[in-house]
Amino acid sequence: MVKPALAYMDIIWRVKEATNLPVAAYNVSGEYSMVKAAALNGWIDEKKVTLETLTGFKRSGADLILTYHAKDAVRWLNE
Repeated sequence: MVKPALAYMDIIWRVKEATNLPVAAYNVSGEYSMVKAAALNGWIDEKKVTLETLTGFKRSGADLILTYHAKDAVRWLNE
């Protein structure tokens, strides 16, 4: 498990390349809060930033993503 995940996507990739074990990305509460606060202030589009972040975790090699954004992401992906 790579925690926090946002600043360490390069590490996720390195772990994935170095092992055959599943790699988890943990999108910690501070990263979640940062996105929520910026969205509430109108500085970012929460949906776009969240989905791009989760896509980045997957592209870096994460087999599993743990995130506080899970319920929102499921709702957005089902729209």
